Amino acid sequence: MTQQQRQALDELLRRGPLDVGGDVAEQRVIFHEMISAAPLPDDVSATHGELGGVPVVTVETPGLDPSAVVLYFHGGAYALGSAPDSVGLAADVARRVGARAISVDYRLAPEHPFPAAIDDAVAAYRALLGEGVPSERIAFVGESAGGGLVAATLVALKDTDLPQPCSAAVFSPWGDLTVSGASVAGKSGLDPALTPEALRTRVVDYLGDRDPAMALASPVFADLTGLPPLLIQVGSHEILLDDAVRLAARAANHDVPVELQVWPEVPHVFQAYAAMLDDADHALQSAAAFIRRNWAG
Repeated sequence: MTQQQRQALDELLRRGPLDVGGDVAEQRVIFHEMISAAPLPDDVSATHGELGGVPVVTVETPGLDPSAVVLYFHGGAYALGSAPDSVGLAADVARRVGARAISVDYRLAPEHPFPAAIDDAVAAYRALLGEGVPSERIAFVGESAGGGLVAATLVALKDTDLPQPCSAAVFSPWGDLTVSGASVAGKSGLDPALTPEALRTRVVDYLGDRDPAMALASPVFADLTGLPPLLIQVGSHEILLDDAVRLAARAANHDVPVELQVWPEVPHVFQAYAAMLDDADHALQSAAAFIRRNWAG
């Protein structure tokens, strides 16, 4: 059954209309329509608000611990997606963790290039701390570009007066905006969701003429010393497989407690398909257990 589920998901993604590297306005609409086609469970609430001047959506499910927060960062190659679009996956994480999730609606490129996304992430986290939520009860979670943004934000926090959160979990992180990992070419025939050309298009939108190897753009090249415990999940059929592997190695070399989970024959951000893929449910359960293990208090 698991193999059949993987094949069905691969075929679904290959037939889908989304082109991550296509016209931004068109692809944002397509991305939203794809996400909103799956209705939320009746017991999920999504409340719009703001943190530090940054729009957010607070996602709650029954039985949550009010003292703990998952600060969530959506994907979309820094140009697509939104906090409202991320509610389904954020709710799946929140339910399993037993905490509310706050999804950050950071500004998107090309209208708001680097470092707008990082600035918004830091501002939202600072405001959450200012509301009295201790860092020991905050976990960062992000998928795709949001996973890269999580790592970059943790690096950026080292130059502020703010403490690190208690942990971070990233799904299929885009951690290398030089798009130079071995899997970019090696897995291109297997990846049904992303292409190297699409990523390179979005790099230009996000960075312009800035160096894509700089630490806050590509955390696989950053000094990760002092980061909190890190969980990295990735599928073996992703062109970003090597981003995840190198981010884990970089963290280990800098003495960061890190867990790398490579799930076989699944695509980019497979965790979003828990309704049809057992691997996704198992991965989310594993991520939730990791976050709970690292709560303090």
